[in-house]
Amino acid sequence: MGVKAMLPSYELGFYALVVTCAVIYSGSGIFEASRDSMNRKAFRDAIKPGWHYFGRKMDVADFEWVMWFTSFRNIIIFALSGHVLFGKICSMTVPQHRAVMYMIYGVLAVLGSMGLVYLMIILSHCLLLYSVALAKQKWLCYLAGLCCLASFKVEPFGSWQSGFVTGAFDLQDVLFYGGSTFTIMRCMSFALESSDREEGIYSIFDLLKYNFYLPFFFFGPVMTFDQFHAQVSDPELRRKDDEMKNIRVNALLHVGAIVAVDIFFHFFYILTLPSDLKFVNRLSDWSLAGLAYSNLVYDWVKAAVMFGVINTIARLDHLEPPQPPKCITMLYIFAETHFDRGINDWLCKYVYDHLGENHDNILKELVASVTTFAVTTLWLGPCEVVYIWSFVNCFGLNFELWVQKFFQLGPFAKLEAKLSGAMSRRIRAAFGAVNFWAIVLYNIPALNSVDFALLVTKRLLVMGFPVSTLSIWFITYCGVQLIKERERVLAIQEEHKAKVE
Repeated sequence: MGVKAMLPSYELGFYALVVTCAVIYSGSGIFEASRDSMNRKAFRDAIKPGWHYFGRKMDVADFEWVMWFTSFRNIIIFALSGHVLFGKICSMTVPQHRAVMYMIYGVLAVLGSMGLVYLMIILSHCLLLYSVALAKQKWLCYLAGLCCLASFKVEPFGSWQSGFVTGAFDLQDVLFYGGSTFTIMRCMSFALESSDREEGIYSIFDLLKYNFYLPFFFFGPVMTFDQFHAQVSDPELRRKDDEMKNIRVNALLHVGAIVAVDIFFHFFYILTLPSDLKFVNRLSDWSLAGLAYSNLVYDWVKAAVMFGVINTIARLDHLEPPQPPKCITMLYIFAETHFDRGINDWLCKYVYDHLGENHDNILKELVASVTTFAVTTLWLGPCEVVYIWSFVNCFGLNFELWVQKFFQLGPFAKLEAKLSGAMSRRIRAAFGAVNFWAIVLYNIPALNSVDFALLVTKRLLVMGFPVSTLSIWFITYCGVQLIKERERVLAIQEEHKAKVE
């Protein structure tokens, strides 16, 4: 109820004004803190010389972002440019065999970047899971796949395998574990899809074509085998209307995002500031809340850029890869919170939806979510921070369902039925605002640190109560109402589109 309920335009305008003013006020506090801390000794390693003509240094605390645009930049450009050129030639000359050509290019790229031993390790895991798939037993596929994943994520097995790879360069560990773990997820998808196939099993070459598609190999996203196989096996390569235009627009947007992040890091040290808790503790509650929220927004932007670039390459190859993650600004529901849509789709299909079914039963939902986060913990690599992140997000997901079920009980359902759609929407937005900050606080430990998350929680909920707590809650409520308005417009558009079709 309340999904398509309208609010008066003046009310929405007021909400937009409140959110805008709050963002500007909070941002000004972070900007001043960044300017004042630019030359602090504690930040010397994380803030490096940048734009001297503006008198600004740059926040380089994020290893991944710096890696992409320094040591890994030329490799990315060379490998992906080669793939695009190679893929274009194949699609024009032998479209029916393009999957084989992609596989050959991918194998050669992996061999050239990581060496023969690493390639043999990957092939051995592929062969093992293919052999398990021959039994067509799902439980065996899960067991073998998770054991293979653990062999890369649990010590001493991970170090033992990485020790076989000779030589050393800056990106060796990143490429080793990235390519290895994504390989296991793809092999599990292949094995599980083969188990469901009624007529025989897919060939080992189908698995190799799937696994060694270079754009997805090292950093994902994971595209389930059934989708990849159906799309890459289609010999009739057709473009949708305005598809190339959309690809060019998306590519320009990603370039713009990269430039925007580079500018942002020269004026807002959102990653470095939380590392000094004594300094951060002197910030206002508004600036602290903005700093915590900015960390989530940045991580979403980083994921959107990485997967956006890869997905652009995949679309040039006539594939429909997983969508980029939903912007954290548009989230107030735990069920929609994910930074990697490919892994989320994989987990939903093979674990969460498989065990939770229609997600109406509380007990089944608990089992499904606990199992899903257990697999996610193994995927991320078991450690204290990951345990904390998994526990709180698993609790948030289940608590969300418990609250929903509670308010669906007879007395509450009858009470809501008496309310207007607009009032129902306002009440739901008030709960959504609480959920929004739960999502922020539950994800900060993994994106920054547990200590910073505890500091933000203490300042906003304990020391800042009631003024800061209720003020930030109201501002978040205004933001959730704007999100709901966007959802309302999109729902109406989808309904209209369905009627036209």
